[in-house]
Amino acid sequence: KTAIPEALRSMIGNRVFGCDDCQIVCPWNRFARPTDQNDFKPRHGLDNAELATLFLWDETTFLSNTEGSPLRRAGYERWLRNLAVGLGNAPSSIPVIEALKARLDHPSEMVREHVEWALRQHEMRSAII
Repeated sequence: KTAIPEALRSMIGNRVFGCDDCQIVCPWNRFARPTDQNDFKPRHGLDNAELATLFLWDETTFLSNTEGSPLRRAGYERWLRNLAVGLGNAPSSIPVIEALKARLDHPSEMVREHVEWALRQHEMRSAII
């Protein structure tokens, strides 16, 4: 619900949510048995999605595309925050930079802070090259 500390942002890489990682390392899951219930089956709707494209979703699109998904619990603002961090850690490209710049005037101060951080990461990398 708050800003991700800057010291942790680069360690996140391009992972927007860590739910899968938690499931993999959870010691209790070794006792779990497979189920045929659809709610527990993997959902592959976002497997090949580009972060820059996801970052441009409006709230209505977010709500529609995350219906029934744990991603919905994070909410739209934190979705954008996490995507901004992922984009800040992504390789520089025109679509990435344009997507970030499109959110510079977002009404959420938290989103803007993460967008500004992400753009600084790309500026620093381009200065090194």
